[in-house]
This record gives sequence, C-alpha cells and structure tokens, in this order.
Amino acid sequence: MQDMVFLLGGEGGEGVISTGELLTLALARSGYEIYTFRTYPAEIKGGHANYQVRASKELLLSQGDHPDVLLAFNEEAYDLHAKHVRHGGVIVYDSDSFQPKGNPDSSIAYAIPLTTIAIEQIGMKLSKNMVGLGVLAGLFNLPVEKIEDVVRERFIGKGAEVADKNAAAVRAGFGYATTKLQKTDPYRLEPAVRKQPELVLSGNTAFALGALASGLKIYAGYPITPATDIMEWLAEELPKVGGAVMQTEDEISAIGVVLGASFAGKKAMTASSGPGFSLMAEMLGLATMAEIPAVIVDVQRVGPSTGMPTKTEQGDLYLACYGGHGSSPRIVMALTSVEDCFYGAMRAFDLAEQFQMPVIVLSDQYLGHRKATVLPPDPTKIKVINRRQPTGDQLKEYKRYRFTKDAVSPMAVPGTPGGFYIATGLEHDETGYPRASDTQNHFDMTQKRYQKFEAAEAIADEIAKQYGDEHPEIGILGWGSTEGVIREAVEIAKKKGYSVGALHPKILYPLPLKRIHEFIKGTKALIVPEVNYTGQWATLLSKRIHTELHQLNKCIGLPFSPGEIVAKIEEVARGISHRTVAARV
Repeated sequence: MQDMVFLLGGEGGEGVISTGELLTLALARSGYEIYTFRTYPAEIKGGHANYQVRASKELLLSQGDHPDVLLAFNEEAYDLHAKHVRHGGVIVYDSDSFQPKGNPDSSIAYAIPLTTIAIEQIGMKLSKNMVGLGVLAGLFNLPVEKIEDVVRERFIGKGAEVADKNAAAVRAGFGYATTKLQKTDPYRLEPAVRKQPELVLSGNTAFALGALASGLKIYAGYPITPATDIMEWLAEELPKVGGAVMQTEDEISAIGVVLGASFAGKKAMTASSGPGFSLMAEMLGLATMAEIPAVIVDVQRVGPSTGMPTKTEQGDLYLACYGGHGSSPRIVMALTSVEDCFYGAMRAFDLAEQFQMPVIVLSDQYLGHRKATVLPPDPTKIKVINRRQPTGDQLKEYKRYRFTKDAVSPMAVPGTPGGFYIATGLEHDETGYPRASDTQNHFDMTQKRYQKFEAAEAIADEIAKQYGDEHPEIGILGWGSTEGVIREAVEIAKKKGYSVGALHPKILYPLPLKRIHEFIKGTKALIVPEVNYTGQWATLLSKRIHTELHQLNKCIGLPFSPGEIVAKIEEVARGISHRTVAARV
C-alpha cells in the first residue's frame, strides 16, 4: 500500500500520544509524507486517548476516512474504534489486557500478549507501547531501525539504560510479529524515498516559527489548552533573538502587555483559546480605538465556558468578528494547514502593522496539534511590513491620528523627538486629545477606522484559495482547518464525475466578496461545511450573498473526514438532479 492510516488507542497518561509521535517521526524520517490527528482526555491521567497517523508516498490533505490498522492497548480503545476500521482492515490488541467479545466480521484481528512480552523480555511493564510499535513494524513493513533510533532519542534524557530498554522493547515486538505470528492480512507499506528535505511540524509550532520570522519581540500569555505549546516553544526560542516571553496572571493582563509593548514599538502577540479569548474583548476595543497593532491567536476548542478543553471546534467566529461593544473593526484570519500556520503568522503581523489594528487569527485543536511533513518555510515569500512612522515635517506638528488618503496615520515610537501623543480609549481628535462629547468628530474617526478595515478586503480577495472546477455546478465555501479535508473530498468527487469546486478564504472579516461572487457565478448549489452547531460561517455569508446555502455542521469535538464531505456533495447533486427532472416535466 502507498497510503496507510494507523490508529493507536489506550489510556490517557500511559504513553499513547508519545507512542504516536514516535511512529510519526520514524515514518517521516523514512521518506513518507505524514498527517496526524490526536485527541486526548481533559484529565491529567485516565480517560481515553488516541493518535492517528496517516503515511503516504504522496501529498496528504487529511487524516483519512477510516483506519487501516488499529492498535488497541485496552478494551475501551477496542470498543470505541474497532467498528470504524476499514472493511478488511487490521486490529492488533493486547490480549493480556482484555479479550474482545467479538471481532467485527470485516476485520482481521491479531491477539498479541504485549504486556507479557514487556514484562518477561524487558522487565518493564510500561514498555508495552514500544512492544506494540515493534509489532506494527513487523506486520506492515515499517522502518524498525528508524523506530528504534527515535525511541533512543526520546528516552536518552532518562538515561542510557531506559533508552536501551525501550529500544529493546521495539525489537521484541518486531521479533514476535516476524517469527511467531501467522500474518493473514495482505497489507504492507511500500518503501518511500523523500524527494526533497522536509520538516515535521505541528500547527502551533509552525505559527510560533512564523511569528519569529516576522520580527516578534514580546509574547505574553496565560497557559490554556490547546494553545499553550505556542508559548512553550517561544519561551525557548524568542530570548535567543532578543525577545521576551511573559506568563501573566490571566488573559486580560496578557493582552494588556501586548498592547503596551506594541505601543512602545515592539511587535507583540498573545495566544489563547475560547475562555481566555473571551476575556480580551474590552482590550480589543482599546486596540481598535488607539489604533495599536496586535496579533491575537485563538486556538479554538469546544465551548461554551470551559467546554471540552481537548476537543476541536470552529465555534468562535462570531466572537472573533463581533466580540466587543460599539463599532469595533478588526481583521479576522483563519489558518488552513500546518504550512499556512507559518505564512499565516507572517501575514497576521504584516496586516496588523500595515493597518494599525488588531488581527485575530483563528486556529483550532485539530490544526494546532496536528503534525505534518512540510517544506522548510521560506520567509522571503512574504515581505515583512513594519508600521508607518512619522518623519521630517510630520514631527513638527505631529498628529498621531492624522486623516490621510489611506486612513493610516504615522505612529511614533515613544521617545521620538516631537512624537509625543496621547493614546486613550476615549474618542479623540487627530492629535489624540480626548473629544468624548464631539459627535461629528466621533463619526469622522469611526469612518477613518473602517476605511482601513475595508481596505483589507482587497487583500482578502487576493489570497483566497480555489480548488477543483473553476466554475462548478456544486461549490463549497469552507474556512479554517477544513481546507485539506474539503480539497481531498473535491478530488474524490471529481473522479466520480461531479462538477465541484471549493473556495477557501484566509481572511474571513472583511469578507473577500469580489472573489466569492466570482466563484458562485453559475453554481447550482453551495455547501458550507463547519465544525460547529449553528453554522457561524454560513450566517456570516448569508448576510452578504443571496444564494441558498446547504449547511453541513459537525459538533462532536472531532473534525470532518473526506467521506463526510463527499456524501454531502452526492446528496446535493441528487437534489439538483431531481429539480432538473421536475423542471423538464
């Protein structure tokens, strides 16, 4: 097989996620393209965790539809996932832990005494996960030497003895699978050769790397799942380039630090998830009123309130676009892939600096924690933009909020001779002096702030991505992390003979209206897939385009699979066919 999906499941806190990461890295080093999805319990220990790895010789766009192979470390993992294994797929389970009540008729099952092997051959019960990795290597032609190498690297920090034992556990599992197991399934993963150097990055790490490339100097944040690893990575790397990371007491303080640092002339950002992002609403208004560049990342999870901290959802679009009182324009972006996280970070800082306003970047748990193989990022693909600063005569009678042709006013760094001004949350005039009772001035300043917002629409039109047919009968309008799944579904549907295409904007607010109108010309139906209950993107679209939208909503804390999108395309196509027949009759 050139493309295989492996799913590992077991008890949270017992190494399921780290085992998946080791398999991912070993496959990537062996030349395969990889794409992962993980979900884990909110508890520190206990509850169900699983890690899905898709490996292929070709570019991957999604985590796949159904696992080809399930490695179940306990009965709960078996009960939850055995029924989802593809027809004719393989189930490997720890026969020391449980005996299944019955195997799915369509699957091939291997009962392996993982725990016994770990205890008797390694003397370490907890190494059964490594034994399981070795079994997979033996059964499916996986690169056992590469797996051993990454296992040694992972555990060497705990001492050479621990590293050696875990590597030996891999070899023990491999030996069992190749000498004592009668293989009855036909699957083997074809060897791969990497055509060019690639990196294995998560979405969160790629974004942090892009922020670094943009010139980020100050990061402030409060730990929250699933955004924390952005702060953790930057805490290691940002000081190396003269920057600083501050863990604040809460998210209100975090955005306060960001605005203060940006006011002082430094590129600054924060990252949070729904509950923390909600706390930032008032400060977002200050950033808009004082025209301060700021980047705020929301790695979405299931809400409302604390919700489901470790599951994914696209539920914060309303909050991102409209969260705040008064007329409070801000640019809202949505990241689409691991690669786009890097370039999206650079784009976010450029937009914030160019338009001197807050830029909200929407990611989610599915994308933030996803790992994929990507080409080494190239910062030169995006020209770094810095804020406009006053020079020469502009400083003789400096007006911070001067009306200009493009509504962007030069922003002085504190300490600049002649560049003194007041930055306040009160309505103000061109100098920054408060004018809280001047109604005409409020209108003029509001208009100025919205002119900048509307200017961003041209950029939104330019960077929206289109896939499939240029003028399809069935169009799909997606956003955020659904891009790859939709793109793969479009390819599948086109092979089945459907006329289908997708448009995926990267800036959602303001809407890329010109590009959307061009895309929907001639379409007979529009599908809007979203990982939320109400259809927030569909609602946003329906206010600006007057075309019937077929909503596809998923709200169980898990992302779409390509098959779910294809099924909706086929359902809508049948409806179009029925209407055509009725019209002819």
